[in-house]
This record gives sequence, C-alpha cells and structure tokens, in this order.
Amino acid sequence: MAPRAIILAAGQGTRLRPLTEERPKCLVELLGRSLLERQLEVLASRGIDDVVVVAGYRAERIEALGVPVVRNPDFASTNMVATLFCAADRLVGDADVLVAYGDLVYEARVIDALLECRAPVALAVDTQWRRYWELRFADPLSDAETLRLDSRGRVLELGRKPSGYHEIQGQYMGLIQFRADHAVRLSEVYARMDRRVPYDGQDFANMFMTSFLQHLIDLGWLVQSVPSRNGWLEVDSVSDLERYEAAAAAGQLDRFCRLSPRAGATLREV
Repeated sequence: MAPRAIILAAGQGTRLRPLTEERPKCLVELLGRSLLERQLEVLASRGIDDVVVVAGYRAERIEALGVPVVRNPDFASTNMVATLFCAADRLVGDADVLVAYGDLVYEARVIDALLECRAPVALAVDTQWRRYWELRFADPLSDAETLRLDSRGRVLELGRKPSGYHEIQGQYMGLIQFRADHAVRLSEVYARMDRRVPYDGQDFANMFMTSFLQHLIDLGWLVQSVPSRNGWLEVDSVSDLERYEAAAAAGQLDRFCRLSPRAGATLREV
C-alpha cells in the first residue's frame, strides 16, 4: 500500500507578511507556483495521492481548492505537534505515513530516499546544509540546530541550539516518514507525555516537532537519518523568497533545489 501524507500547514506565517495577510503560508508562491501545489505535484509523481492538509489560519482558502483538509481549531495557540495529532485518524497502522511541513518544497529524490528507508522513523537530513544556510543567513550558525548521529546514521540528538559547527552533522528538513507499525503507536506516546513540564523551553501545546522526535529517541525508538545533498527549500520569511528569486534570476537556484516550471497548475488559482 502506498504511503499516505500529512502536510502541516496550520500556522499564521507572520514572517511572510504581507504575503500571508489573506492566505495561509502554504499558498504563498515561489516562482509562480504555490508551495502546496509544488508539494502535491512531487507526492503525486511518487504515487502518494492520499494526502490531507492540516490547516488552521485561513483554512477556507485551502478547502476552496478541493484539497482534503483537517482543521486545527487551536492553531493560534498551538504548534506543529498538536497540529499533527489533529490528523490522528490517519495514524492507524495500515500504511506508512509521510509528514511534511507546509512551508517546504523539495525534489522527488528526497521523497524517494525516505520511501526506501524501512526504519521505524526516518528523517530527511541535509548533509550539505551549510552552503544552503549561507544563501539564507549572514551567520549560518544563528539559525541552525544540533543534529548528532551515531556511526550508522541513527539520530541521537536534534533541535537544540548549537555551540558550534561540530554539533551539526546535518539539518533536519521537516520531512518525516513513520513506518506503519510505529505510526499507530504515536497517539499513545503523545497521550502519555507530561503536559505540565516544558519541552525545550516550550509548553506542551507549543512543543516543537524536534522536541517530540527527541522524546521518541529518548524512549528508545530508532530514528534513522536519510541523507540528502540539498534538494529542498524552506520558505520561512520574505527574505527567503527574495533570495531564492534572486538566485533563480542568476541561474544559481538549481545548485540547491531543482524546481519544476509552471507547466499547468494542479490547483485552481487562488
């Protein structure tokens, strides 16, 4: 059975204003096509048609496109993990589950590598992250997170503030695959977590996804890194878009991620 996909797209995208004043982050366009359109195209090319978007802010804009949507009614006061479990009925153990952040685009080769990995949890990891971060940030270390692996590529630690480059063996890309037999256990793990304690400085409702993944690791779950040499873009701010568009104009964006041209939209115009 083909995997199903859950796209997490509930946030308000405040760093992309004014582009997100009237639309959710995933409908912001990169080089003429929305982030969501680009994701759906890549997933469909790999036979992944069972896709749901967990929406919140301006959810009606996504629903109007005919894309399956589950709403996070508490999107303004919760974070990624709470958004994921709004789609808990998709984590039932009959198929592997691919989870993707809504503010990404990526090449099909990144998805191919994830699908080939049969670990209980697989994370796409950019091993050439630093040159990509240099495109986005004057100081790459300022926005990077720790990622430590063992000799077999299993993730030991992720998502913390690094003290130096030696603590970063790659960057987690916001793409996860949960194997079916472990996807069905996620809701129970989440239900058992202590809601009174902070997780990497965040309250339970606003826990980062990396904190949840670290919790799985601490419980003994095998979380495997799936390496990629770039092949993705994150659109987190207006400056990201400006840098990508400038790189594309200079013929340099393909060094980081090869994007398909606008050759017939797969979603109705918004």
